[in-house]
Amino acid sequence: MKKDIQTEVTDRIIEALETSTAPWHKPWKSGATGYPLRSTGQAYRGINVLLLWLASDKAGYSSDYWFTYKQAQEFGGQVRKGEKSTGIVYYNTLEKENEETEEIERIPFLKQYRVFNADQIADLPEKFYARPIDQGARPIADFERFFNSTGCKRQTGLAAFYTPATDVITMPAIETFACPQAYYGTLAHELTHWTGATHRLDRFGKVFKGTKDYAFEELIAEIGSCFVSAEIGALPDFEQSAAYLKHWIKHLKDDKKFIFKAAAAAQRAADYIMECSAVEDEKLVA
Repeated sequence: MKKDIQTEVTDRIIEALETSTAPWHKPWKSGATGYPLRSTGQAYRGINVLLLWLASDKAGYSSDYWFTYKQAQEFGGQVRKGEKSTGIVYYNTLEKENEETEEIERIPFLKQYRVFNADQIADLPEKFYARPIDQGARPIADFERFFNSTGCKRQTGLAAFYTPATDVITMPAIETFACPQAYYGTLAHELTHWTGATHRLDRFGKVFKGTKDYAFEELIAEIGSCFVSAEIGALPDFEQSAAYLKHWIKHLKDDKKFIFKAAAAAQRAADYIMECSAVEDEKLVA
């Protein structure tokens, strides 16, 4: 049986709420700050605003503009291979004659269609792409040296995340952060995730989708980022971490050992990171 559109939309929102890992404001700025926009510049309304905001947050899109496949082609663009569309909805009415009264009745119905963010489309006019906002942060040589010495692979993208399949950490450009500490604190969070790979500390035994395991891994990464920051002389963002703990308060209430287990795992991750850095430093000295 085909799933009801309203049920599908509700399920997507519930999943996003359950798996949200950023109750605080992102420390970088990319330009996507307003309502989601159609290719014409007209703003979406109602439930579609929520659906497109959720999709942007999950994928790290920076543009406010969304296109159907056909609209992208009309603007000279081409959806990149492998990109997945986002489902949104629109309401309309169907006119039908009542056989008994012979009067025309308007029957409301809901239909779903698919759109792509401008970030998923190549060769669109430049106006559709968001430009990273320079907030003034610049690299700090000692911190760069430390993170490079861990052996992690880092690339620049639109959002911060670690990809186990490629073993690569993606980070927004440091200039898009308000201060260097915010950048390196975020990098430390993703580096803690990096330690969970199978060939390192092997924490990724399950897929984290709205489960207690997902919450546990994210909490490890947040605490681990504070531990690493403290180790290298950066200033941990305790306010951000406190907001994070508050977000997972249900798990903390349900399991009194939850925070202790997370802190212990975070300490192992921080120790692993420091050991990787020390080994690389010894190679350079030798």
